[in-house]
Amino acid sequence: MPTLWSQTLIPTLRQDPADAEVPSHRLMLRAGLIRQLGSGLYTYLPLGWRAMHKTIEIVREEMNAAGAAEVLMPALEPIELFADTKRDVEYGENLFRLTDRHGRHAALAPTHEEIITELMAAYVESYRQLPLNLYQIQTKYRDEFRPRFGVLRSREFIMKDAYSFDLTVEGLDTSYRAMYDAYCRIFDRCGLTYEIVEAESGPIGGSASHEFMVLCNTGEDTILKSDKGNYAANIDKCAIGPRKWTFDAPPTGDLEKVHTPDCASIEAVGKFMKVKPKHLLKTLIYSTDNGPVIAVVRGDHDVNEGKLKAACGFAVTLDDEACANRYPIGFVGPHLAAARDELNIVVDCDAAQDQFWASGANEIDHHVKHFNWKRDVLDHIDESRIKVADIRKAADGDPSPIGDGGVLREHRGIEVGHVFKLGTKYSDAMGFTVLDEDQKRRSVIMGCYGIGLGRIVAAAIEIGHDADGIIWPASIAPYSVHIVPIKYEGELCKTCLSLAEQLEAAGMDVLIDDRPERPGVKFNDADLIGCPIRLTIGEKGLAQNSVEFKRRADGKAKAELVKLDQVVRRCQEALDI
Repeated sequence: MPTLWSQTLIPTLRQDPADAEVPSHRLMLRAGLIRQLGSGLYTYLPLGWRAMHKTIEIVREEMNAAGAAEVLMPALEPIELFADTKRDVEYGENLFRLTDRHGRHAALAPTHEEIITELMAAYVESYRQLPLNLYQIQTKYRDEFRPRFGVLRSREFIMKDAYSFDLTVEGLDTSYRAMYDAYCRIFDRCGLTYEIVEAESGPIGGSASHEFMVLCNTGEDTILKSDKGNYAANIDKCAIGPRKWTFDAPPTGDLEKVHTPDCASIEAVGKFMKVKPKHLLKTLIYSTDNGPVIAVVRGDHDVNEGKLKAACGFAVTLDDEACANRYPIGFVGPHLAAARDELNIVVDCDAAQDQFWASGANEIDHHVKHFNWKRDVLDHIDESRIKVADIRKAADGDPSPIGDGGVLREHRGIEVGHVFKLGTKYSDAMGFTVLDEDQKRRSVIMGCYGIGLGRIVAAAIEIGHDADGIIWPASIAPYSVHIVPIKYEGELCKTCLSLAEQLEAAGMDVLIDDRPERPGVKFNDADLIGCPIRLTIGEKGLAQNSVEFKRRADGKAKAELVKLDQVVRRCQEALDI
């Protein structure tokens, strides 16, 4: 049965809401897809939920086809499940916590790694029961400090999360590839243009994590792509191509100490000393399991802690409060290592160039000019204590790590999916082991695979809209065909219902605007809600046994007259069904 506008709830708005910052948020509110209940809390109205439902069905079909089995886990998680993984500590204030009437502590699950691991450990004892992949479509909760951009960053959201379980790394690779390929099919079917980028690796190593990004100017995430199109990565993962460096450059002058009071930032120091940030050395002290490490990058760059961890071979922690008791934090220079044997140094390539350098003086409220690596550091320490590596965040204009002359260019993106190799992090923490062929206990190797369902809908709008409203991909549009009669009465009404019956029999869902509104109001609303095809039925057209056919994606283009007996075929062609 077709849907009549008067029998559903589509509260369209003429003006943009004042607090909506991005196109998807504005248009989802204006087109009556969602309504805000509170900060980061949204009700999906009929149009919005239809789009979500179609998205969910695509995801469900592809997950089932990839061999995953659907479950549904509780959103309420006993706090004891975090005892071994410590993720309640990692999540901090982002975790919704509550206490029931019996004094038991619980949390609203932000993800379900602990719950799925507990479930599997209860039933899986032997390697013969593996591999397995379980998924769910469930509401998640995160107490975002600043919910924004509508459903793109809310406190309650619907997510598909899947978890694979294997006995071997090779098995994990197979499971991971199956999910990677399924994600490509999902986003292709949802009509998204996306980029697959490298993200932070899991504990097993290698290329263990990928994000699926929809590129748009309003995206919250930063990615870098080679202008040759053969490399892309999240800014937290992005490698930088080879850069020349040297420790043998001659001094640019005698080491000169400068009093720099009240200079708490690189910018303030540079302004006071009349030195550009790219000629300052930013020196940070990190704690590791192998002792403290000095990380040095150029003043206009930032340390990438993931890269620093890889360079050190140990986890790194920046704890200025703890280090302040031993070191002049904020005024440390690399040459502190010459006086403190416990300090090793990791230097980014760009911080080891033949140029003038200024740095901290290792004394509160003081810096030095004419710092020289060889004179002030290398001549005083064993070379084994210093290492040069790529340890900074990549930036627009950096060389591509492929080494083919490509240049990295910065883009913004919306993360709609993430596939990740967890390894044995959760199975080790929670004691999930199985008996292998030799009857020995082995930890199960896990992968996790998430999709933000509301993010798919919002991302489709971000890349599919114009000044008049939404331009939906046909696969997730609330309705395939929107019938707009000039007047919903008499012969026009009969034609609407007859056409709708034929279209729905051919696999299309139909919305009929039966409101007693002026044609201009109906046309504006049709453009706003953005169904792929609009059929306008009026007396002039019917006199020619025709209706006006228009694709929403054609914008201001003139509608074409289509004979009544050709309408279904024309719609099928336009929708590619």
